[in-house]
Amino acid sequence: SDSYTKLRYLSHVMNVATPTKTCLLLVHELLVPILMARSEKCLTRQEKSILMDCEIEIEKLLANVFENYKSLDESYPSGLADISGPVQESASTALSPAVQVFSLLHDILSLEAQDILKNYLQTAAKKRCRMHMVETDEYVSCNSEGFLLDSLTISTAYLKIKNLCQNISNEIETDIKITSEHVFPSSIDLSSIAAAVYSTQLCNRLRLFLSAVPPSCPLPHVNELLIAVSDFERKLDSWGISPVQGGIDSRGLFHNYIMVWIHDMELRLLDRCKAEKVPWSGVITNHSTSPFSEDMYERIRDSLIEYEVVISRWPQYTLILENTASIVERAIVKSLEKQYNDILTPLKDSIPKRLNMHVQKLTRRQSSPLYSVPTQLGTFVNTIKRILDVLHRRVEDILRQWASCLPVVEDKKSLFGEQMNVITVLLRTKYRNYMQAAVDKLVSNTQSNKSTRLKRILEEIKENEREVEVRERMKMLCSQITDSISNLHDVFTSQIFVASCRLFWDRMAQVVLKFLEGRKENEVGYKGSYYALGIVEDTFASEMQRLQGNSLQEKDMEAPRSVIEARSILSRDTTTNHSSYFYV
Repeated sequence: SDSYTKLRYLSHVMNVATPTKTCLLLVHELLVPILMARSEKCLTRQEKSILMDCEIEIEKLLANVFENYKSLDESYPSGLADISGPVQESASTALSPAVQVFSLLHDILSLEAQDILKNYLQTAAKKRCRMHMVETDEYVSCNSEGFLLDSLTISTAYLKIKNLCQNISNEIETDIKITSEHVFPSSIDLSSIAAAVYSTQLCNRLRLFLSAVPPSCPLPHVNELLIAVSDFERKLDSWGISPVQGGIDSRGLFHNYIMVWIHDMELRLLDRCKAEKVPWSGVITNHSTSPFSEDMYERIRDSLIEYEVVISRWPQYTLILENTASIVERAIVKSLEKQYNDILTPLKDSIPKRLNMHVQKLTRRQSSPLYSVPTQLGTFVNTIKRILDVLHRRVEDILRQWASCLPVVEDKKSLFGEQMNVITVLLRTKYRNYMQAAVDKLVSNTQSNKSTRLKRILEEIKENEREVEVRERMKMLCSQITDSISNLHDVFTSQIFVASCRLFWDRMAQVVLKFLEGRKENEVGYKGSYYALGIVEDTFASEMQRLQGNSLQEKDMEAPRSVIEARSILSRDTTTNHSSYFYV
């Protein structure tokens, strides 16, 4: 019969069949009438047996086609090119007739048929994966465990894994192009089927590789791999390919390592703050500050910048880095206080235990030598001030820029800045307290001798004394104030010098103010107090002008609050401007 003839011909064809367009078209041409005859129940038992054998061979041929759909090449006698060769970015001409033949043998609308075709395509993707991964097998094999790799080998390994990510990405792009040609039935999404395999296989390889060759810190080759993995995940999303369980999760792959890096960075920086590792106790920078702080903040800044790639992908780590930076900054301040402990100890009785409290009066010790602000104290205060105004701000600026990219959760951005604000308050408090304590020591100097004690001078001024006589009474006090101002100028930077002088000026004016407040009902002594207040003011203004010259600003010479209040009582100045310009 005609069916028998076609079956015998088909049987011979299948013995030499290749996954080519010509062969598959011939198989399709022979198979159509045979299957029609079978549906009409016109085949004999022998013909059915031959057809069954042919179907088995056809299934093998189809499996060969679909499992190697990227290696199909009509120019090769076998119909298949080397799997490691270049891949065409379009569907092979053999694919369309192969799908037609498959549709003859299977109901393509059935889930069973779809699963068979999907399995073929998944096998193809696994083959391609295996081919790409061969070059990185040495790094994840059991035999490589326990071997120490040199830096060149490690960077080479990371480069190979990075290239693997790119190669897998190229495979998926090719699948997307093939899918767009609509060779497969609409129920078969080639790009999603293959991408699921590629994503899970690549994720497994990356996890094994990172475990075998763990990244110790965000070195360039590590960052390059991190970028490649992250970009791979982003591309999947941009291509509309849904995530699959066990597939690429770039942040999940690197999270634990990033946390270890940050912890190691913290320990490394804290170790530099240990007393035995803090050098340069007697050396200062051109800012009159401790080199230790400059070095440490440079290290913090450099360490943070290493995380730019991480933050550009996952800005959430900004909050963790902020916390780490704040811990190290506290350690820097603590280390500075230990380094200058001998100089700071005499001041600690003058520093309030609570914030925003006024410095308490110092106990008068007439037998004690006059206090002079040591150079080391100047270095310490200058350092704290520079950290506050410059170094801390540099760190905060880096973190704040990153925080601007933090995702919004429930209409609110993740809380950033709390730790930085705490450090700012800490630094401002340290600066203010130590500067105030130093000034109060100088004020205490004026109480050590009756001839320099301003309150006693005010009490002894007679009502009929002239300004020249009051100035003579205050000669020793003014001389001592002048020496103290010179002392402040020698140890502090210009900005701190002006602030400390104004505070010193205010403290001296407070003595006059309290004297006047105690005599509100008795105006005796007002004239002498007026002279004394003016003399104190002249002393500070002239010395500040002499030492600072043209760098003094108009606001630097404004009368402090206590002077204004004293003038108000004296009714010589009706100014109501209660300037609070003490701390710069």
